[in-house]
Amino acid sequence: MLQRPRGTRDFLPDEMEQRREIEGRMREIGRRWGYREICTPEFEELELFTIRSGEGIIQEMYVFEDKGGRMMALRPELTAPVLRMYVNEGRTLPKPLRWYYFADCFRYERPQKGRYRQFWQFGVELIGVDSALAEAEIILLAEEILSATGISFSIHVGHLALMRSMLGGIPEQEQKRIRMFLDKKDFDGLSEYLSSKGRDDLSASLIQLASCRNLNDVFTITGDLPEKERIEELFSILDKAGITYILDPGIARGLDYYTGMVFEIFARNLGTENQVLGGGTYRLAYLFGGEDTPSCGFAIGFDRVMVSRGPLAPSHRAVAGIAHTLEGREWAITAAREFRAAGIRTELDLSGRSLSQQLSRISKSADYALIIGHRERENAVVTLKNLTSGIQKELPLPEAVLEVTRSEPR
Repeated sequence: MLQRPRGTRDFLPDEMEQRREIEGRMREIGRRWGYREICTPEFEELELFTIRSGEGIIQEMYVFEDKGGRMMALRPELTAPVLRMYVNEGRTLPKPLRWYYFADCFRYERPQKGRYRQFWQFGVELIGVDSALAEAEIILLAEEILSATGISFSIHVGHLALMRSMLGGIPEQEQKRIRMFLDKKDFDGLSEYLSSKGRDDLSASLIQLASCRNLNDVFTITGDLPEKERIEELFSILDKAGITYILDPGIARGLDYYTGMVFEIFARNLGTENQVLGGGTYRLAYLFGGEDTPSCGFAIGFDRVMVSRGPLAPSHRAVAGIAHTLEGREWAITAAREFRAAGIRTELDLSGRSLSQQLSRISKSADYALIIGHRERENAVVTLKNLTSGIQKELPLPEAVLEVTRSEPR
């Protein structure tokens, strides 16, 4: 028996309905904020991803050669395709551009809880505006979207100017090692590494900075920075907006990617793989042939959100099943059409079995049974049976539709 590929999943109807519900909440909030959906191809030229991340990323990707000899890759993330699309199609559009996407991505990595080889992201890109208010909008939008999913989370907000001010003059390879320790909050490892480089003083300062939770303490360590006023404005907006967040100057992820504000959101019940969102400000359009363009955005790990929140409480909608004789079949098809037009999920029995056998099957999956035979067809009525109460009525078709509709939650 053939199995699905490792790191992928099959979704049965109950799970798909739950995923679509959460996806719909995300889309609706994005729409209310003025963001409009975009879509990019599932595969792109390999160079689109290596131009920024280097050749090392290839081992983590699904790469293939097409029939024209071109090297292609299934997209491992969405920001690069979105920026490629912006350069190709969107440079002349009025700014700022507010775009969102919901799409699957592919990475060849070891599957584990909340991490798959095919996974979905919901993301937002705000392109063509450079201000503290734009950065704040992205954080506030992320907070509202995740609140709507029902998960518990914490928001960590930092600014890379703080860390850059401490790492100036350090060789790039050493900076990468330092960022790795900071990203993992491995302060013992950081101290040991910097001690081996004769930089014990820097170790103490970095750990102290990473532990700061208010701006006054931060600027006491870093001193005045050219970005100080911008940073203060951003956090002032967040404070006045009333959201709960943690100032985290220790965020060092993406120093070679992001340019200013960075933020991460962590679910409170996912163990070590608990980051559900990452984002910040960046300038990448020039890599793909465009002009230097300020941008800001985030990506949500949709699968981790679903694992974190667990099953949704059932929101039951009425289901009708139609049992019919051969003589009543045409009227049964008409009845099904009217029920479906009213928004009621309606299943027409297809088996051709006896009415009692049809009703036995319908009772396992429906709330109402419509019984239609020769008499119902001749009188243009249906026999409607409430499968919960057992009450059975003969009603004109419009009245039967109305009775089932009234039983649905408002």
